[in-house]
Amino acid sequence: MLKNPFKLEKLKIYVYGNRLRIGLPQDTFEAMFNPESYSLKYENAYQTYQGINTSGCEAQYSLSKPQNLSLKLILDDTGVADYGLYGFAGASLVSKLVGTQDVYKQVQKFLQLTCYMDGEIHEPKFLKIEWGDLIFDCRLKSVNVEYTLFNRSGQPIRAELNTVFIGDIQDSKRIKEENKNSPDLSHLKTIKSGDKLPIMAQEVYGNSAYYLQIARANNLNNFRKLKTGINIKLPPIKEVSE
Repeated sequence: MLKNPFKLEKLKIYVYGNRLRIGLPQDTFEAMFNPESYSLKYENAYQTYQGINTSGCEAQYSLSKPQNLSLKLILDDTGVADYGLYGFAGASLVSKLVGTQDVYKQVQKFLQLTCYMDGEIHEPKFLKIEWGDLIFDCRLKSVNVEYTLFNRSGQPIRAELNTVFIGDIQDSKRIKEENKNSPDLSHLKTIKSGDKLPIMAQEVYGNSAYYLQIARANNLNNFRKLKTGINIKLPPIKEVSE
């Protein structure tokens, strides 16, 4: 379906009950206002052990932490959201006639969808944030809710949600993106037409002679006729060379 080029696309948080995020989302939280900015944090972790009586240490790579997405969401019940459409006086009149969304209830909806434990899966739900080029599979890490305006009854009419979402990528997708080619790591390769074990051994281990160990590791009796579509395990080079 074609999108309306004249309609302002709002940031949306799609809510799923499964990690694969398959099928239609269970619910959707749409931002009242698009954020003015968002930030993505990438971080590598290194071992920090330093020997006694030494002046420094070598930065030994440990792991790459998941991305963090930080953004501010604003909920408003003052009529400002309708100001551009109806004018300030018109927005005020519309609010009185049809009412607007209760800020406190909207905050509770956000928390229910993103933060609170779901009784079916025994953990918070799985999320996908979409806005423009941003497509981010994630879970809510933290949210700081700040109520900034109140009506005469003391009810909040404006809230700022400072959120941090942590990247949540499936193992299969993560492995594909990492594209690890080191011979010290296990690999899985799906056999395509024309694939040969000696060629695979040469590409991964730098030595075609390891093809016999690959055949042994996969219990292949006829390794000269590989069946297309099966997965072949290529073990770490330490196991192959033993």
